Amino acid sequence: MDKNGLFLQAIGKFLLGVIVIGLLLFLPAGSLQYWQGWLMMGILLVPMFCAGLVMLAKNPEPLLAMPLVLASPLSFLIMLLYIPLIAKRIKNEEEVLEKGLEGYKEYKQKVKYKVIPFIW
Repeated sequence: MDKNGLFLQAIGKFLLGVIVIGLLLFLPAGSLQYWQGWLMMGILLVPMFCAGLVMLAKNPEPLLAMPLVLASPLSFLIMLLYIPLIAKRIKNEEEVLEKGLEGYKEYKQKVKYKVIPFIW
């Protein structure tokens, strides 16, 4: 693939990442006027974009590597396996807090979703 095609492919993936991260930050916030979300996107995405440009100019071959593409699904599977461990830890913490923190049972009844809004 030539540099122009690679550049367009990289920009497309970057923009898709911007959209996904934006949705993950601003959808739960319910507003685009969430300055902390914009700050996080800037801190995360500006260096990533700059590094991608430098990589494209200096050494574009790693951008074409297949092992990198295969690492994403593998990382996703590892994350899915990690979710039950997180759930077990949260359940244990809830039990400890109920026993040791006065008023925590009432808090639990009042606040249903403490981890993921409207889900958990």
